[in-house]
Amino acid sequence: MIARLTTCIVTCAALLLAPIPAQSAPTQRNNVPVVRDAEIEGLVKDYTVPILRAAGLSRSGVQIVLVNSTEFNAFVSGRRIFVNTGTILGSETPNELIGVIAHEVGHLAGGHQQRLRDQLETAQRIALIAGILGAGAAVGGAIAGSSGIARAGSGIMAGGGTVAARGLMSYQRSEEITADRSALVYLEKTKQSAKGLIQSFEGLDRANLLAGVSPNRYISSHPAPRDRIARLEVLARESPYFDKPDDPAFQLRHDLARAKIAAYAGNTTALRQMFSKDPRGLAATYGDAIAAHLSGSPAVALKKIDALIAQSPKTPWFHEIRGEVLMEAGRSKEAADAFAKAAKLDASGSGLIAASVGQALVTGGDPKQMKTAIQQIRKGLAADPSNSTAYRFLAMAYHQLGDVASAELATAEGYWHGGAIRDAKLFAARAQLKLKPGSPQWLQAEDIISAR
Repeated sequence: MIARLTTCIVTCAALLLAPIPAQSAPTQRNNVPVVRDAEIEGLVKDYTVPILRAAGLSRSGVQIVLVNSTEFNAFVSGRRIFVNTGTILGSETPNELIGVIAHEVGHLAGGHQQRLRDQLETAQRIALIAGILGAGAAVGGAIAGSSGIARAGSGIMAGGGTVAARGLMSYQRSEEITADRSALVYLEKTKQSAKGLIQSFEGLDRANLLAGVSPNRYISSHPAPRDRIARLEVLARESPYFDKPDDPAFQLRHDLARAKIAAYAGNTTALRQMFSKDPRGLAATYGDAIAAHLSGSPAVALKKIDALIAQSPKTPWFHEIRGEVLMEAGRSKEAADAFAKAAKLDASGSGLIAASVGQALVTGGDPKQMKTAIQQIRKGLAADPSNSTAYRFLAMAYHQLGDVASAELATAEGYWHGGAIRDAKLFAARAQLKLKPGSPQWLQAEDIISAR
């Protein structure tokens, strides 16, 4: 069990101490450690799409972003739902994770972000007025030589900030309750159980007890877990789907994703505990294979992966991991073949896997393979333009062919999608000097240079 569980944090806990400008939030989100994985992204997307459809948001362009964090947490920002890898690891069933996602979709559908900004502005005004009044009283006390009046002025300033923070958090608690109820509606519409949502809150409650935490509902932005469970359970049990079990195919995919996360986190103890009832099953073996790969034992990893493929030859992720092991071992052509098999079997059409075929060819260093590598990477980028890693391999392929201008432009694009805007503009300018003015590539470089 993860020691610290939190859900749907959309603003900073430092509001307890002082109002934070609304414009500071994007900076915090820009620093979120994002992780990319075709398998897990596809799984969470399959969980989310029916919920978005039930909420009337299927055409709103909502994106799922995975956050590399062990904490059990999810939050929304703009048109994105951020889900911590720790949330997936801490959800024993698909239904638990789907419940959390349904709650976050409730925030999106309810427009809670904009309302929160409005409430932030109100809280700031309250704190500002209190600060002005308190400062005036303190100055007056100093002039009059009265330390009592001065202390009263300080009390007004501190008290005003507390009132503002409590008012804001009371509002947030009401929005959390609304999102909980919306989640029940979406789960009912999609014929899914709300039991997982309740189990998530029960886990939060247990974690609080183990950590010795006794949340004060007056200084918390979220309702106490016990209150949420009591409020939701009666309504949830009215649904005819409350005892509906998870789809076994989803459960297997969910277990595979959890095994992968545990292995990449280096948490072999958690991996063994999760699958202690089936230590030789697909999920446990999958995690062991990845752990062996990460520990520098490619032969052991390949043996385990080949056993997985023999049991389930149409699972694309087994071929993908095989490709990664082979590429690390310097067997680039075999790695490209493995990635190609994964791409062919992947029903989601992930651009990450398609680009991996070309990336493997680039690592081989054979100039004769560079044109094919470029085609494969471009194919992946067409499906997933934000794959900053693929642009770096694309630049390497162009450099192998002696096309320096295209290499520098690809580097600029990689920096751009990676958030390094200054470096992106620098390489775009360098590329533009070597490109024909007015050509498509020259204009592409100009877009990066002139973007604000």
